[in-house]
Amino acid sequence: QVQLAESGGGLVQAGGSLRLSCVASGNFFFINTLDTMGWYRQAPGKQRELVATITRGGSPNHADSVKGRFTISRDNTKNTVYLQMNSLKAEDTAVYYCYARHNPDDYWGQGTQVTVSS
Repeated sequence: QVQLAESGGGLVQAGGSLRLSCVASGNFFFINTLDTMGWYRQAPGKQRELVATITRGGSPNHADSVKGRFTISRDNTKNTVYLQMNSLKAEDTAVYYCYARHNPDDYWGQGTQVTVSS
């Protein structure tokens, strides 16, 4: 009922910035009543991990590893969640996945690659 499409990944030098976007589409009722949305990432050989989430009301939660560098935001009128990533480090290199929850179901995007060169 919900499709998620990420954009904004790419190659950047350490210390640089990127902004990821994720647009939700599909069933009108579902996309306009999505609960938490957010971002996870998975580096080669590692498990998928939380980066940041945000509730429909706008309350954010950031992983300790990205606090002070990454900022999640959300525009419910556009059914879009963003991740502003500043001061990128080589260890931020991963595939970043968009996530959305419509209780009790979870939805995932296909992922966008972020590569940070040192």
